[in-house]
Amino acid sequence: MTTTTTTGPRPDATTHVDYDAIVIGAGFGGIYMLHKLRNELGLSVRAYDRAGGVGGTWYWNRYPGALSDTEGFVYRYSFDKDLLQDYDWNTRYLKQADILAYLEHVVERFDLAKDIQLETGIAAAVFDEATNRWTVTTEQGETVTATYVVTALGLLSKINMPNIPGIETFAGDIIHTGAWPDEHEFAGKRVGVIGNGSTGQQVISAVAPEVEHLTVFMRTPQYSVPAGDRPMTADEVSSIKGDFDSIWDQVRSSVVAFGFEESAVPAMSVSEEERQRVFQENWDIGGGFRFMFGTFCDIATDPEANEAAAAFIRSKIKQIVKDPEKARILTPTDLYARRPLCANHYYETFNRDNVSVADLKQHPIVEITPEGVRTADGKVHELDVLILATGFDAVDGNYMAMDLRGRGGQTINEAWADAPTSYLGVSTNGFPNMFMILGPNGPFTNLPPSIETQVEWIGKLVAEARERGAAVEPSVEAEQAWTETCQTIADMTLFPQVDSWIFGANVPGKTKTVMFYIGGLANYRAQLDEVEGTGFKGFEFAPAAQPALA
Repeated sequence: MTTTTTTGPRPDATTHVDYDAIVIGAGFGGIYMLHKLRNELGLSVRAYDRAGGVGGTWYWNRYPGALSDTEGFVYRYSFDKDLLQDYDWNTRYLKQADILAYLEHVVERFDLAKDIQLETGIAAAVFDEATNRWTVTTEQGETVTATYVVTALGLLSKINMPNIPGIETFAGDIIHTGAWPDEHEFAGKRVGVIGNGSTGQQVISAVAPEVEHLTVFMRTPQYSVPAGDRPMTADEVSSIKGDFDSIWDQVRSSVVAFGFEESAVPAMSVSEEERQRVFQENWDIGGGFRFMFGTFCDIATDPEANEAAAAFIRSKIKQIVKDPEKARILTPTDLYARRPLCANHYYETFNRDNVSVADLKQHPIVEITPEGVRTADGKVHELDVLILATGFDAVDGNYMAMDLRGRGGQTINEAWADAPTSYLGVSTNGFPNMFMILGPNGPFTNLPPSIETQVEWIGKLVAEARERGAAVEPSVEAEQAWTETCQTIADMTLFPQVDSWIFGANVPGKTKTVMFYIGGLANYRAQLDEVEGTGFKGFEFAPAAQPALA
């Protein structure tokens, strides 16, 4: 796999360097933020990433079957029209290697590599109230200072390792999908998978044909629809490129920003026959968000509409999965109210003779032994490889893992002791001149359009702060009001009624709380426009510290 490496000089641990801004992370958010601050605003900027290459999520998640479940024509940047026209794709969904190659191309195109320092984790970032500047320390011992720090840490990047008794005794290989090794051979091996979210479903479908036997450990079955992946012809790509202006206008004025028109029709306003026709049509097209938001407008808000969609998917599971016992274990019984999933041939995979499914609701995992996984019925599922598709400590996990200190030496862990909060998903009280890309209570959408929205808005806020000669942070009242807005909107949906990573419920001991603004991208952009139009209402601008006289 190719990687992008920094071409600029790497300071040693004794060198002090001062920048206008530090960007932490080199995925979709960090790459565009570096371009915005350096190339467009003219600031001196250094970006850091602990990975060996750029790409963020798409550098680390190399597991078999890894792909975005957003259609490729809107899983990209839109800020540069020439980039949109110049770069091609050939499948409906982009695989991990395709996305990584795209991001590497963007770095090269905009000459960003010289200001990206790889294989460099950030150990600490501390705000100095006397100077209104940040001191950033790398895990290698380098120390740099900057006026601004932008965290582009990723929503889904802090690995969630399950605490299963005996896990350290397993004699085989344990692999988390978020830290996949460069090479791994599955042929002739007995493989187990724990986790059946988006990643789990992708990896299950991909490795089943390769392994001697696959055991899927199923605790909470989830609703899934076909991805509908397929090749894209050159004519299709050309047609899309010719329509990109209207496509991106639609994306920015939509709810989930996935490039399709969301339905305005309530499910119960049409006949049962029409409902089934619409569900089947969208099942055939494929796409999880399309099925939830493109069929009817109230699947995520109305229990009756939700049950209609859920019942349709349950009927498909019964129809596709030939073994009645496997079908029973795979069939959800709760609300269709987690992140909407899709995968290629997921349910069909369980018709393979070499795939079995263990019902963890009936027989939970008791321990991991050297031989495999022992469940409560006393059975040891013998394995050579155990794949953990157990997801991430989403949204705030990487913040909590860093020594991040704001005014008064307060750590981010202390500030977010009750729950992670922000104003507009981009800033948090007590941490002046620190801006977050996809911070707590940012928009719940296709991510690149939201990332672009936030990067561009952070750029405006930085320009405003520089013009005023001030440090900037949100007021406590503004942050509280935004949190309440996010909670109110979430409570209007069915999402809080199930346990999922969207609310932090996948990490033991983590407080279940609102983590996203679920009001849609169009409404989010309108909120940002309103704040900017009122002179950045909700933000406090404190005069920058003046240098002491000699």
